[in-house]
Formats: sequence, C-alpha cells, structure tokens
Amino acid sequence: MELLFLESIFKERIWGGNRLKSDYGYNIPSNKTGESWSVSAHKNGATYIKNGKFAGTSLADLYKNNPELFGGSNANEFPLMIKIIDANDKLSVQVHPDDKYAKEVENDLGKFECWYILDAKPNSSIIYGHKAKSKEELNLLVKNGKWAELLTETSIKAGDFFPVPTGTVHAIGAGALILEVQQSSDTTYRLYDYDRTDDKGNLRELHITKSLDVINVPHQSAPETYEPISMNEDSTFQILTMNKYFKVGKLDVNGHLPKLNLNVPYSILSIINGNGIINGYEVNKGDNIITPHQVHNLDIRGNLSIIITSEN
Repeated sequence: MELLFLESIFKERIWGGNRLKSDYGYNIPSNKTGESWSVSAHKNGATYIKNGKFAGTSLADLYKNNPELFGGSNANEFPLMIKIIDANDKLSVQVHPDDKYAKEVENDLGKFECWYILDAKPNSSIIYGHKAKSKEELNLLVKNGKWAELLTETSIKAGDFFPVPTGTVHAIGAGALILEVQQSSDTTYRLYDYDRTDDKGNLRELHITKSLDVINVPHQSAPETYEPISMNEDSTFQILTMNKYFKVGKLDVNGHLPKLNLNVPYSILSIINGNGIINGYEVNKGDNIITPHQVHNLDIRGNLSIIITSEN
C-alpha cells in the first residue's frame, strides 16, 4: 500500500513572515505568510493528496469516500489538523472552546492543540496561562486591561513542547516557528491583540465575552514529560503528548530503523528535519505523509526527525 503525500496550503496573516520558504522551501504567497496547513480536511482549507492513485483528491473527500484507509472510521470529518506557524510578530492572546461550547455556538469542533517548538530566535517567548485565581478576578483584570498582571509569559527554545488544552489562555511570541497538532477546528477567540490594526486601520475583532465563557480558572495545564525510548542503536522515540484526541511523538533516526510497528488505524508523519527513505519513498524536510491503515510497518533510512501523530 502506498504512502500518501500531502500538498500544503498557506494562510497569510498580519503577523506572518517568510520562514516557511526560507526554512522549509515552500512556495508561499507572500512575506506575510503565517501558516502552512500541512494536513487538513477543514472546510476553511483542505489539503490534497499529491501522489499515486489518489493524486488530486482532497483529504476531506478521501476520508469520506475511502474509510478503509483510516481503519474504517465512522466519523463524519477527518478529526485532526497539522500546521506550521511562522510568528514573525506576536500573535493575539487567545483561547479555544471545548467541543460542547464550539458545537453550540460555532457549529465547529473544539480546539485542543499542542506546540512543538521547531525554532525560536533569542529571547522568544509564549503566553501560556494566566494568574487569576477566580472568575471574578479574571473578569476584573480583563475589564481593566491589566494584562501584565494577568498573563504568564514563558521563554522558549527549539525542542520545547507544550500541550494547549481547550480553555487555556495562550499566545505565540515573535520569532517562534512552531509545529501545531490540533483538532480540526478553525475557532479562535481573541482576548487581547495589543491594540493592533489591520491593513485598513481598523482594530482587529476581539471576542471578550466568549473568551471569558471558556477560559479555565485557575489555569490548569502543565507540560507533560516522557522519557525518550531507544528503538535501536540508530533511533530514539519520545512521546510528547497523549490525550483524548490524539497521540504525538518524536522519532529521530540516524541510520536505519528496519521495522517501526504502527499499531494505530493510521498515522501522520511530519518530517521536521533531515531527509531519508521510508518504505522506498524519498522523504525530505517539510513533507507530510499519511500512512494508511493497510501499512503496518515502516522501514526508515537516513538522518531525519519525524513528528508522528495518530488519533487516540
């Protein structure tokens, strides 16, 4: 059974840059490109298969019409999305709703996500959580714009990892390049945007009421830690997160891993560094690949780092 390579699509953002081209070689639309939607079946931007018998088919249609490739899932929509985010400038401070709130208010899925820091310029940071101890304190600090008192800032470096559960206040800082794994949702509530204006001079829309509805109080999340596992003398694997929606791990191969067992309905391979050969296919940094249900093992050769994502 063939591996399925995906064609990324790109989203221009006020805070975007050009590192998706300089670092990953993608053909981006402008120097304000903020996001590569690398794996997506969302209505706001579906990626397409670019090789083999399914070339030219959207992931949304493939998932709907060929469920056997995904282990016979009964879900209506492909549940995951993978992005690379180039934060040339800081993103807004935001929060995502859970499934129940998103379904009722937005007719969308909730948005549990996680971040693997691909690169970070010196002194880069993120907003990760808040200091309010009660809803009343949260509402008061937001109402009075006491952002320095409310928000928690954390320094970042390449290789760091952060789970971002629904209800978590967060923001990516300037200078960060991040791989993001998330539920297939495009619902984001902006809590604060540094009083920035769009290209027409208008303040960008905020969603204060909805944000306050869904923010977890107190902040509940802490980064997970799992020890790397030696697969053989050439390879190591580290679990990054396991939650109700997805499992994410990082595989490093420097030589040959002759047999990686895939005990999941399907998996997504995101090549974040290096190059090599997987089951006879040449792979390079920036490739995103789905291993269908019929592929049970991978033979990997080369020097490369792979983020592996699967449903949980």
